[in-house]
Amino acid sequence: MKQVVLLLLCLSWRVSLAQLKVNSNHRSFQDEKGKPFFWMGDTAWELAHRLDRQETETYLETRRRQGFNVIQVVALPFANEVDNKKPNRYGDFPFVNDNPDQLAITPGNNPNDAAQYDYWDHVDFVIQTAARKGLYIALSPVWGDHVSPHWSPKGVIFNEQNARSYGKYWGSRYANQWNIIWVLGGDCPLVYEKDKRHYDDRPVWRAMAAGIEEGEGAKHHLMTFHPKGGKSSSEYFQQDNWLDFNAFQSSHGARGTDAWNWVTRDLALKPTKPTLDMEPCYEDHPVNPWDGKWTRQRGYFNAYDIRTRLYRSVFAGMSGFTYGHHQVWQFLDTTRFIPLSVGDTIIGWKQALHAEATGQIQYLKQLMLSRPYFSRVSDQSLIRSVKGTDYRDLVMAARDSAGTYIMVYLPQRAPVTVDVTTIPGSQKQAWWFDPRTGKAIPDRSGRFTGVVTFTPPSQPSALATDWVLVIDDAARKYPFPK
Repeated sequence: MKQVVLLLLCLSWRVSLAQLKVNSNHRSFQDEKGKPFFWMGDTAWELAHRLDRQETETYLETRRRQGFNVIQVVALPFANEVDNKKPNRYGDFPFVNDNPDQLAITPGNNPNDAAQYDYWDHVDFVIQTAARKGLYIALSPVWGDHVSPHWSPKGVIFNEQNARSYGKYWGSRYANQWNIIWVLGGDCPLVYEKDKRHYDDRPVWRAMAAGIEEGEGAKHHLMTFHPKGGKSSSEYFQQDNWLDFNAFQSSHGARGTDAWNWVTRDLALKPTKPTLDMEPCYEDHPVNPWDGKWTRQRGYFNAYDIRTRLYRSVFAGMSGFTYGHHQVWQFLDTTRFIPLSVGDTIIGWKQALHAEATGQIQYLKQLMLSRPYFSRVSDQSLIRSVKGTDYRDLVMAARDSAGTYIMVYLPQRAPVTVDVTTIPGSQKQAWWFDPRTGKAIPDRSGRFTGVVTFTPPSQPSALATDWVLVIDDAARKYPFPK
């Protein structure tokens, strides 16, 4: 009897975690029960290729405990990296002779039998293990360098015909797998010139999207496109029905990238679709290591860089965020792999799993879900003091369209003046939320109206440079922002 009850509870839990949908506001995600889903993703691009089963368990369990709910993975190894001709950890390749029409699939899937356990069985294991832990897999069936000759033609193996059949196979294979989100593309341009020739790779990706939808049949997992750095999927596929939400890549080129403005731009387009920074600056990634001038003085992106970009982008209307650590996405293990960038800090991936920002960014998800979610809108008119001009000082505000709360992100500890009249209730409660610790400190409560100036606390630490001001309608009796 106990086993039957346990099975029913497990099935009920899986149903509650079923396929995601776009909310009717066209800016957010929800689960099948209509509850808010705030995307907190991690880039684990090489997970299916570089880790074995035990390491996969370690990685996914760590990220689950840290509050992540989406893991971004590529099914194939990158074509233009050092892994181009390397098998996965079990000595297996995905295709026969690099031919996408001939998947290297063997009968059975017993991991203790090398003749049975093939490359795709291991991809299944990654997805199913994530499902057991309540995690979604944002799965890229193929990275862009297998489609686009932009970087190099050596790894290009897809065209419109085999892209569609490949997509159809995987759409069918995972049609009933609740925790799949499809991510086409992968860090390559779509329309460009190379060697005096014009390229337009959009037909290949559209064919793959059509194949996935055909394979899924009546099922429909969310689908998006991961573009090259500095671009958004909206620039290429905004009118395509298969594109459920937009993704952009603010990338690793500069601390000053104004990703929040990209959010505003995407949300202003028609039809309105949620948008997401699917690859912002990675923690411990060298700042722009590609120009040949990188030095350690230019440095690396740190936890503060991560927070300031993500908080302002979410307050601008983003539907969640993706985090990345430069040693984790590639699963750096110098006994097996060569670091990919000049200046890489040689931090093993297991140690990097616990980098500073990984303990902090979960507080952003918790903060957003602590107040009414679907009615949140960005509103810079609330700020009546100096708003700032760039990544170093720009203050960003959001509010509840129903008038129950205001949130203001401050990248520096400085007074801010806010118009609180959008909260009609006479009794209000103000808090200071620390993005480093997730702790909330009461500021004031009672009757205050009009334009009010607030000053962040000087405690608990001089390191607490950035703050979030939260102002509630006291009648709502919202809990501590956390």
